[in-house]
Amino acid sequence: MTDTVRVFVNGVGLDAPAGGTALEAVAAQSAASAEQVRSGAMLVTDSRGLPVPSDSPLFNGALFRLIPNRERDIADPATRFES
Repeated sequence: MTDTVRVFVNGVGLDAPAGGTALEAVAAQSAASAEQVRSGAMLVTDSRGLPVPSDSPLFNGALFRLIPNRERDIADPATRFES
């Protein structure tokens, strides 16, 4: 068994620790991006764009993308048109 698995973060292939997590794969690509995930500014998603927990286990060929974690606008949209 190898000590690493081949994963992709934002299209960049890298070797991450076998038994590691999605966050560890992000950190292997960019420490700054990993900090943004930790702070909640960025989300880790799978190849379909669905959010995955940062502690998801790695596997060979895993594809992760990072997207901004935008806050939802919970205001009533009708209030924009009131005078």
